[in-house]
Amino acid sequence: MLSGINKVIIIAEAGVNHNGDINLARQLIDAASDADVDYVKFQTWITEDIVDKSAGKAEYQKNNDGESSTQFEMLKRLELSFNDFKELKKYSESKGVKFLSTADDYKSLDFLADELALPVLKIGSGEVTNIPFLRRFGQKKKPIILSTGMSTIGEVEKAYHTLENAGATSIILLHCTSNYPAPLDSINLKAMATLANVFKCEVGYSDHTEGIEVSLAAVALGAIVIEKHFTLDKNMSGPDHKASLDPAELKELVFRIRNIEKAIGGDGLKKPHASEVETKKIVQKGIYINKTIKAGEIITDEHLIMKRPVSVLSAQDYDFVIGKKVAAEIVEGQVLKLSDLNLD
Repeated sequence: MLSGINKVIIIAEAGVNHNGDINLARQLIDAASDADVDYVKFQTWITEDIVDKSAGKAEYQKNNDGESSTQFEMLKRLELSFNDFKELKKYSESKGVKFLSTADDYKSLDFLADELALPVLKIGSGEVTNIPFLRRFGQKKKPIILSTGMSTIGEVEKAYHTLENAGATSIILLHCTSNYPAPLDSINLKAMATLANVFKCEVGYSDHTEGIEVSLAAVALGAIVIEKHFTLDKNMSGPDHKASLDPAELKELVFRIRNIEKAIGGDGLKKPHASEVETKKIVQKGIYINKTIKAGEIITDEHLIMKRPVSVLSAQDYDFVIGKKVAAEIVEGQVLKLSDLNLD
């Protein structure tokens, strides 16, 4: 489904910013639709299947969540049911935006891939080293988008080949820095090109920085997928709100990406654009006579001046005409023509 992409795929990552409330999730879909993104993405999990009750929170979760709780308690609070996701998929489709969700456990993967029949599967950075889980993804024989935050190139290589060998029909790798928000000096955006060169695959960027500038830079550098968290209100309680765009910023991101697409489009050949052809005739310079030349004289630099517009001979022909004899007198102010030269 993602093969032959000719535009940037923009994924608005609602993630867990619904705070476990399906009504907020619907409002996030409304905002994604209003911004005209390609996909709105959530995260699907069964808390008991993905985290032990003893697990602590990541530092960003402690800083951003605003709740005194364990990771298990936090995820349980944010968890939506499979029935909720069935409803959200239908609602997304009714709003004209494609539905996507990251599966974090086997049951959730089977639900998304088989029951909801999602045509594209997304894998989060935390699963790059989870070989049996990756194998199950590949066995679904669908296009895969894999985020690669926290990973070494060797870990990505093993993950990529696991998916490929298990049957994934295509794989897009997203460069990512798994901090929320991610400081600019941690981004290493050049690594996106490394992924493209090493794996000969399409690449993109999952952006956890504040603002939109890094996403725009990634598009200019060749990203064909941009994934970006968004929220209804950055001040809401929860782990990801502070590193997310608000609805107005999400709209701005889409607008800017679509503009950049126009600027980086084309066949890559250096040639005048159709819109430049007439300007070229007026702005580039031709060869004019600056001093009358008598018949039989040799043309020197003092006889010539380069002026707009190009009429016959281009200023680029200067070296060709210098040293040539003229066939007949040419008066100052005239355009130099090829027929003025004695080429015998």
